[in-house]
Amino acid sequence: MKQAQTYTAPMSRPRIITVCNQKGGVGKTTTAINLGAALAERGMKVLLVDSDPQANATSGLGVDPKQLSASIYDVIVLGRPLREVALPLAGLPGLTLVPATVELAGAELELAELPLRESRLRLALDGLAEFDYVLVDTPPSLGLLTVNCLVAADRMLIPLQCEYFALEGLSLLTRTQALVRQSLNPGLSLAGIVLTLFDPRTVLSAQVVAEVRRQFGDQAFETVISRSVRLSEAPSHGLPITQYEPNGRGAAAYRALAEELVLRTSPVAA
Repeated sequence: MKQAQTYTAPMSRPRIITVCNQKGGVGKTTTAINLGAALAERGMKVLLVDSDPQANATSGLGVDPKQLSASIYDVIVLGRPLREVALPLAGLPGLTLVPATVELAGAELELAELPLRESRLRLALDGLAEFDYVLVDTPPSLGLLTVNCLVAADRMLIPLQCEYFALEGLSLLTRTQALVRQSLNPGLSLAGIVLTLFDPRTVLSAQVVAEVRRQFGDQAFETVISRSVRLSEAPSHGLPITQYEPNGRGAAAYRALAEELVLRTSPVAA
C-alpha cells in the first residue's frame, strides 16, 4: 500500500464503525442495516453510509437508487457536503441513510487521481456531532473505496460466515487493518467479529464458532447470527428485521448485538 499522509481526527465526533469483509455473501449489508436499526431503536442517532456500488443497503431500506439525484459518490468524488445527500428514513426514527448508486462503480479509478484519495470519506464525516454512531457498509473488495471506509473509522466490525474458508479471508482482512494503521489511520481498532449465517444443524458451523473463539477470544461477539429466511426476506420489503419481524429470532439477535456493541464502545476522545 502506498504511503500517504496520516489523517488527524477532530476533537469530537460520533463513533464511526466500518462493517468490513472483502468476501461477498457474509451478511455484511444485513448486519449494517439491522445493527443500525437496532441501535436507532435504542434511542441512538445513527447514520448509515452505503459505500457499496451494488447499493444493497440503500435498496434494503426502501430507497430506490435509480430515483436518486445524489449519493455517496457525489460526496467522496465530487466533494459535495454529506448533509446534502443524507436521507432521514420515514418510519425509522433515529436512522439516516447516505445512499449509494451505480455511479459509485467508477469511483475507484476516479479516486486514484484525487488529492487525499484515502481520506475523502473521513473528511466528509467531520463535524457530524449530532450522531451517536456512523455505520459504514463496504464493498466486497479491498480497493480504494474500502480503504476510505477504514481510514474514516475508529473501529472495524467484521461479519464472518460460519463456513470453511472464513478464517482465510479473515487473516487477509487483519493484514489490511495493520497496513491501514501503519500508514493512514493509527487509531483503527477492532470492534469485534460477529459470526453470521450460523446453521445449528451442521457440525461445521459449530466448529467455525469454536475455532474463532479459540483464536480471537473476546474479540468475537457473544451474539451469533443464525441463518434466517426472514432476514433474507426483509430487504425485499425495504425494512430492517426489527420492523419486518420484530418478535422473531433475527430481530432478537441484532438487538443483542447492538447491546454488545454499545457496551464495547465509548465516545471517541481525542
